[in-house]
Amino acid sequence: MEVESGERGKQPKRERPVAALSSSAASNMKSMDKGKLIAQYNADAGLMAEFEQSGVSGKSFNYSKSVLYAPHSVPEEQITAYLSRIQRGGLVQPFGCMIAVEEPSFRIIGYSENCFGLLGLDLDSEDEIKGVKSLIGIDVKSLFTPASGASLAKAAASREISLLNPIWVYSRSTQKPFYAILHRIDVGIVIDLEPARLGDPALSVAGAVHSQKLAVRAIARLQLLPGGDIGVLCDTVVEDVQKLTGYDRVMVYKFHDDGHGEVVSEIRRSDLEPYLGLHYPATDIPQAARFLFKQNRVRMICDCHANPVKVIQSDELKQHLCLVNSTLRSPHGCHTQYMANMGSIASLVMAVVINGNDSTKLWGLVVCHHTSPRYVPFPLRYACEFLMQAFGLQLYMELQLASQLTEKKILRAQTLLCDMLLRDAPFGIVTQSPNIMDLVKCDGAALYYRGKCWLLGVTPTESQVKDIAQWLLTTHEDSTGLSTDSLADAGYPGAALLGDAVCGIATARITSKDFLFWFRSHTAKEVKWGGAKHHLEDKDDSGRMHPRSSFNAFLEVVKSRSLPWEIPEINAIHSLQLIMRDSFQDMEESGSKELACGQQNDTETEGINEIISVAYEMVRLIETGTAPVFGVDTAGIINGWNAKVAELTGLQADHAIGKSLADEVVHEDSREVYENLIGRALQGEEDKNVELKLRNFKPHRKNAVVYIVVNACTSRDYANDIIGVCFVGQDITSEKVVLDKFIRLQGDYRAIIQSLSPLIPPIFASDENTCCSEWNAAMEKLTGYSRNEVIGKMLAGEIFGGLCQLKGQDSMTRFMIMLYQGISGRNAEKFPFSFFDRKGEFVEVYIVANKRTAADGNIIGCFCFLQVIVPDMQQASEEHKQEDKELFTKLKHLVYMRQEMKNPLNGIRFTHKLLETTAISENQKQFLETSDACERQISAIIEDMDFRSNDEGMELSMEEFVLGNVLDAVVSQVMILIKERNLQLFHETPKEIMALSLYGDRIRLQLVLSDFLLNMVHHAPSPDGWVEIKISPGLKLLRDGNEFLRLQFRMTHPGKGLPSTLIQEMLESGNSWTTQEGLGLNMSRKLLNRMNGHVQYVREHNKCYFLVDLEIKTKGRQKASLVEQHY
Repeated sequence: MEVESGERGKQPKRERPVAALSSSAASNMKSMDKGKLIAQYNADAGLMAEFEQSGVSGKSFNYSKSVLYAPHSVPEEQITAYLSRIQRGGLVQPFGCMIAVEEPSFRIIGYSENCFGLLGLDLDSEDEIKGVKSLIGIDVKSLFTPASGASLAKAAASREISLLNPIWVYSRSTQKPFYAILHRIDVGIVIDLEPARLGDPALSVAGAVHSQKLAVRAIARLQLLPGGDIGVLCDTVVEDVQKLTGYDRVMVYKFHDDGHGEVVSEIRRSDLEPYLGLHYPATDIPQAARFLFKQNRVRMICDCHANPVKVIQSDELKQHLCLVNSTLRSPHGCHTQYMANMGSIASLVMAVVINGNDSTKLWGLVVCHHTSPRYVPFPLRYACEFLMQAFGLQLYMELQLASQLTEKKILRAQTLLCDMLLRDAPFGIVTQSPNIMDLVKCDGAALYYRGKCWLLGVTPTESQVKDIAQWLLTTHEDSTGLSTDSLADAGYPGAALLGDAVCGIATARITSKDFLFWFRSHTAKEVKWGGAKHHLEDKDDSGRMHPRSSFNAFLEVVKSRSLPWEIPEINAIHSLQLIMRDSFQDMEESGSKELACGQQNDTETEGINEIISVAYEMVRLIETGTAPVFGVDTAGIINGWNAKVAELTGLQADHAIGKSLADEVVHEDSREVYENLIGRALQGEEDKNVELKLRNFKPHRKNAVVYIVVNACTSRDYANDIIGVCFVGQDITSEKVVLDKFIRLQGDYRAIIQSLSPLIPPIFASDENTCCSEWNAAMEKLTGYSRNEVIGKMLAGEIFGGLCQLKGQDSMTRFMIMLYQGISGRNAEKFPFSFFDRKGEFVEVYIVANKRTAADGNIIGCFCFLQVIVPDMQQASEEHKQEDKELFTKLKHLVYMRQEMKNPLNGIRFTHKLLETTAISENQKQFLETSDACERQISAIIEDMDFRSNDEGMELSMEEFVLGNVLDAVVSQVMILIKERNLQLFHETPKEIMALSLYGDRIRLQLVLSDFLLNMVHHAPSPDGWVEIKISPGLKLLRDGNEFLRLQFRMTHPGKGLPSTLIQEMLESGNSWTTQEGLGLNMSRKLLNRMNGHVQYVREHNKCYFLVDLEIKTKGRQKASLVEQHY
């Protein structure tokens, strides 16, 4: 690979450690990684020594042969020399010059030999340095103009010197401009000087900011990409880097867990050979070079043919100057030879570092090549580094998402396999689908049990599997399992006979002599390269350092080796192993697997009460929440509207339900945003922090609007189909109004900026060049730094990062993105930010960034408004999160109960079917029919778990039924309670009414009547009270060719009756119930309305009753016997 290293080649063949399969797979892997890292350093050092020796002896360095026989270990002094040569090589590239100075005197202690020529220092002139043959001991400021010297002194006094780079300086002798890039080392400060053109637009703050703005545009593209596709993310990065830098070829190079690399994305000039898909052995980029990339994340080589320049240093220094962070550090000769062989003259390499779990990891590199010498100015390189930081952040989130998806996939397969073990014979995991091959990525799998084999996919033969099992029992008798990517390296004698079909293996011992196996084939079958084929005439290709040689070397490395087993895969195998052990142990103890026989029990009523209780609690939490919550169905019609959003908009729930959110509530300015938001949500893509303007319906606020920031959450039914969208928001109206008014001010705003009123938040402003142009009194109080100390300084680097320390580079990256977005006109809302104030105290804030415009409308910067996060707010946020967590737990419980109740109900239904086929009396048949009706009622309730379905959108189930059967089922549901409360039930209905044949939703009618009757029984005076049911037929009607009958149900009991609050909840048109009984009555009333009925509750002197009027279709068309009316 054409990034700097000390050598090229592949890691030597050596016996790899075999990972024991255990629950501590991660720790095992980490200890193995440390061993491999040390071994890799040995190989790197040995190869570098051989390359350098070849130059001394005159022998040619045979690339492939050297890496094949790289040493397993080298003397410690050779490792030290290797690292010193990489970090303290004493050579720099000639496109610039380097000076090292002592602090604080600025006395020169080292310099590159080309300083005299580049800075125009004439040793024969009559100036201050006449006759001086060396720069050692001279004050470096004397080499530059006075203003430049002052700039260097100012930068050196800064706490974080690198944040101020580059510093523009001018040579005193020639007045030529230079980019001065400073960094500290153990003995002082290193100043890298890169020549700049006078006409270079980057040679100004505005020019540097322009480069940053280009990077921000690229970052914006990354942030707009849909998640879940790392390939698209990498492709976008290489396109943007090529646009920024103009190199002929740009690649994303990924490091795999075993250290080797792969080109995963590429954009190139059409006539260049593609490297996409090329794999490189681990030694192509030595460990020392990888360490340097984490320190100095952008590395440029302008011309690999240029001769390096020697560094002269003071005799006082005990060792060579450290050039780790120098932009001019010369590449090793091995690397320049590699570049020349592949026709790449110039390169730019940027590290892709991801931060996680309190550590940093070099994930890969973005590598740029050019076929001719090329120089990229430092400001543009810095912008590329900025882009890489943002790429790293985005990549980390994608990797986290991919990891979660992988874990979910494994967990799903694991769950199915465990369920199979519990329900069926354990052999089902290899004979049915899914099977153990679905647990982890593999080419084949096998179960070896009691001398028999069950084989799946690409596997050894049955006799070979038995041989492997015997080898494990003999060689690894104390191990519960092992995993290796090379059976040959693991010491299995028969590995050669297996060939490339089976190289890697993971095993899990399930009994003392039985195993599960997973097999993987040769890695090479997974590896493809779209590059040119090697031609036979290229006889020296294998010995030369070239990408094709690297690829061939990599294939040689992975010969007889599979892809390595990853930690989540090993953990998944271990989990299945534990379950299998128990399962097979039970089999051995009992001789066969016992089938569990579950007994039915009558927990249905308790389950329904639990469901209703959980549902009521969910509704209460949403209704009483302090955040606006509302929802729509798939047509965009409002079907949820809590008290908070009603308070903000002035539109009450009973008026909001049924309206079109887009057409009647969302302000026209936000309509397009809303349409995009709901369109994505209905496709399962949930957006967060989207600002919407809603109409204000309050009478005295006719033209006012409500600003809210919402998160869109898809609503799904039991089948996981999307049935609507729920919006959870935050009101920002007052804040938005203040900001808008403030930004529109064209006159003097000093009164606001300098006000100490607690109503005025901390405010600072940035000009177009990210320099601080305003800093109000509240900011002075918050940070401890006065306005005079910060005005004109760079906000990112000098103020935040210099004066106000940040926690890390990621914080700086996010702050810069927010700042440049504000300057570009893309306002940032509620950006979380933290820093240390002057006293060292940690401050956490939210920042709102809004563009700042001149009178002509042009953007001249941005205003940033800070909201301090106080502990109370954090506590409230935590409480809200806890409340959401509890709500989600209850929702899962609700879904679980709904699913689990179906099985016992199916059992009851099956029992009913069996009883129907037996010889039973007529009374028993009636009891059975009543039981069946109650069972169907429970099923209907479970299917109607989405309570919104009880409103207008619900479809009724139409069937023919006998009224008497419904009444029997209704009465049966209260008989136990009537006996417990010592009540009497009067129920004398004429036979002709009981025998009425009707057509409608029998089960929901049954549900409604039973709910009303149950409440009457609950509130009848006890003991010695009574409840009476009377049914009166009314008019018969003809409508649309169908006959309807009006029925009146009267349910009466003596005494004071139901509480008034309960009746009020029943009649409530919104969702403001406070009791479980009120919820039930309210829903029953709505159901009744859907069935062309209505209910009244009447209080008389000594009794109270429900009066239910219902119009229901009769069976067939009959002649009206009472009154006939046509509509």
